[in-house]
Amino acid sequence: MNIRKANLEELKTIMNLYENARIFMREHGNPDQWGTSYPPQDMIEDDIRLGNLYVCTEEDTIEAVFFYKEGIDPTYLKIQDGQWLNDNPYGVVHRITSSGKVKGAASFCLDWAFSQCGNLKIDTHENNIVMQNMLKKNGFTYCGRIYVEDGGERLAFQKL
Repeated sequence: MNIRKANLEELKTIMNLYENARIFMREHGNPDQWGTSYPPQDMIEDDIRLGNLYVCTEEDTIEAVFFYKEGIDPTYLKIQDGQWLNDNPYGVVHRITSSGKVKGAASFCLDWAFSQCGNLKIDTHENNIVMQNMLKKNGFTYCGRIYVEDGGERLAFQKL
């Protein structure tokens, strides 16, 4: 598998992956995290233009997609019911999903992101048990609760 920056020509494929993720979440007890329209296409277009959206490919097929950026994430400035493992510079992963066709694709993406910075933060919905299990399996530690821009509560994880 390979990781590279996404491009606008791949937008349809990327949006299909997100649609499949919303269906998967609903079917696995997590209908609220991404609802029926998150992430919106304009957000993904912006992520691509800013160079923060990455794809994981296997034999030229996109098998996973995720947002990665190094630097301060405003939603991570305040954490409740716990604390971050450290205050050092970090990278963040958001909006990660995979096709489900290649075993380990999402873990491969997280490993790649961690290799870029050595200090990685991520969050997920309390009903997203699949993601919580994957994060724990990949060495992430639960740190507390954060609140995203729309006020939604998320479980926060970090890996050093």
